[in-house]
Amino acid sequence: MAAPQQIQAWRPSVPGVVEVLHAHFTEHTYPMHVHDAWTLLIVDDGAVRYELDRHERGTPDDTVSLLPPLVPHNGAPATAGGFRKRVLYLDMTQLDASFIGPAVDGPDLTDPVLRRRIGQLHTALAHPGDELEAESRLALIGDRLREHLRPRLAAGGPVPGHGLARDLRDLLDGHLLERTTLDQAARLLHAHPAHLVRAFSAAFGIAPHQYVMSRRVDLARRLLLGGQPPGEVAAAAGFYDQPHLTRHFKRVLGVTPGRYTRAGARPPGRPAASKPSNSSYSSDCSDSPDCSDSPDSRAC
Repeated sequence: MAAPQQIQAWRPSVPGVVEVLHAHFTEHTYPMHVHDAWTLLIVDDGAVRYELDRHERGTPDDTVSLLPPLVPHNGAPATAGGFRKRVLYLDMTQLDASFIGPAVDGPDLTDPVLRRRIGQLHTALAHPGDELEAESRLALIGDRLREHLRPRLAAGGPVPGHGLARDLRDLLDGHLLERTTLDQAARLLHAHPAHLVRAFSAAFGIAPHQYVMSRRVDLARRLLLGGQPPGEVAAAAGFYDQPHLTRHFKRVLGVTPGRYTRAGARPPGRPAASKPSNSSYSSDCSDSPDCSDSPDSRAC
């Protein structure tokens, strides 16, 4: 019998961090979905394979994965024992939209210093009262990510638009909580409904309805972690009723809204993952956010 999945999620009081998620999944497969925030992911056990912008990606040992907002991706265990991960969801104050294209081109970063700093940030976020330390570590992480992405930004130039597909996405974003029909969208955009679906799916790799539901699930997560009960969240996030929320929430996250709320009742005392042999969990320099950048430094 497969080990039960574990999940912990909370919303810290640190500007720039929308949510923290620690999880151990053995069988759950994420469908194609999007987030409205940057997804900064490290895997402590096992490995994840995922598709981003129609390219197969993965998380080999000691990498950091940065998945950009509003770009569809999925995820599945790449090893028999599943995977144990820690995720930070960062808002656009940390990385602006200009970095989305470079992140799509190369989401997996091999950088021991960056990975170590992310592990230290998770530790700080798990301890209320350590917000100043967390803010300091987040500032260094953001700077390090921009160092990786800026050269690609200069080489790649602006990301081209997708015409009709982008117009439909803007329309869906602007009416996320409303029950916009495909016929209504077709009339507003002067296009046949079937053409809209084909254009959107071809451009973004996800159907319009999948896009809307995953955006609503993202909103529901924030509201649940903010303390609202699932019944109220369903209506506030644009779902028909609570069973409708539960069905789509479990499809994306692998757990029900109620279980997710219980997991986020309070931050854990320590990171969810067990301490691995690498330096990601090193606490020797946890009181010094500007410790040596050398991967071989014993001070870190």
